[in-house]
Amino acid sequence: MGTLAASAALAVGAAHSALACSIGDFSAAAVCDADGNGVIQVTDKDASGTPATVSLYLQLNQPINNERLVDTQKIEHPTAQGVTVDLSPQVWHAGVTFRVHVKAGDQVDEDIQPLVVVQDESCASAGPSSSASSASSVSATPSDRPSASSSASSSPSSSPSSSVSPAAQPTSTQGGSAPSPAGGGTALAETGASSRTPLVAGVAAALVLAGGGIVLGLRRRTARRSH
Repeated sequence: MGTLAASAALAVGAAHSALACSIGDFSAAAVCDADGNGVIQVTDKDASGTPATVSLYLQLNQPINNERLVDTQKIEHPTAQGVTVDLSPQVWHAGVTFRVHVKAGDQVDEDIQPLVVVQDESCASAGPSSSASSASSVSATPSDRPSASSSASSSPSSSPSSSVSPAAQPTSTQGGSAPSPAGGGTALAETGASSRTPLVAGVAAALVLAGGGIVLGLRRRTARRSH
């Protein structure tokens, strides 16, 4: 009986120790989530079902051994098959290092080893850095649209010049006669004549006749004096 009791106690103790939560039940890895964002994924395979709180710390280079808490998640019902939670790192680039701390009841209060290091930048960060980059890409997109609209608005400006040019050509009047000059009157642009031409010719003829008469008169007076 004593031997059986000792064996039973040993078996119960072994079973209890097998179900006890330990830091070995936890693992962490830098992965991409379903949306393509970089996350630190923590898996809890605690068969005892002890709730656990996991905290993510960003390791900073300056000053030395400095760090910043970036996210905290709680695993309410872990199972032996494993329950995972995603911690948002806020910073994602190759070489960045994170520390994951686990607090599960009175049984675990340790860090997951080794520290989690981001190996590449294949995932986009879910933190402010990615939102800033997406904001800059959106602000750069509308800047191309005014150029297209300005080119479209400038292209119709050339069409009025072509439409105005036919209006400048002279149109023939009915009957085939040429249009009268803008100055009016009966002056002919081809010969240079005007309505004053007969008057000028008449005055010139009168001066010629008067001059001839004067010459004849002077000759007669000279002839009379000589006799």
